[in-house]
Amino acid sequence: MSVLVRLMALAGVAAVAALLVPNLATTLLKQPESKPAVEGTAVQPTTTAKYAMGKSVVLDPDARGHFVGTFRINGRTERGMIDTGASTIAISLSTARRLGISPGSLSFTARVNTANGVVEAAPAVLNRIEIGGISVRDVQALVLPDKALSGTLIGMTFLSRLSSYRVEDGALHLVR
Repeated sequence: MSVLVRLMALAGVAAVAALLVPNLATTLLKQPESKPAVEGTAVQPTTTAKYAMGKSVVLDPDARGHFVGTFRINGRTERGMIDTGASTIAISLSTARRLGISPGSLSFTARVNTANGVVEAAPAVLNRIEIGGISVRDVQALVLPDKALSGTLIGMTFLSRLSSYRVEDGALHLVR
């Protein structure tokens, strides 16, 4: 009986998370940089790499506990939120255009379940994704309509190409 209760609780948590993720990504990726607590003091931004040495990067969490970093995708700078629950990288159509992906080359044949329902998506390949000294080529992604996604989610098609990723002492460690 307790296994069934735990399973129901886990399903409830997953359902709530699914409802919040699209709005969470929108909120996090559109936040302004942190302001100093005291005027005239410097604050280190929490959305960039804490340190990057060779083929590893450490990201501190932002104020909400999420890991948001500045990536170079197809040679262009793009903020993205690390999402270990996302199977793939997800970008909006506007972001795809900025990254040099022609909308005419996209075929919206995939169906993706989001908190707002089923959305048509287009498979795409990102030539290169970089953060710090880490670089990964030919990474699968999905392009979603602008209304379905307003920020970039860095999912497992990137993370699974790393030798490891882990949270240690509150920071996200990415290693190539």
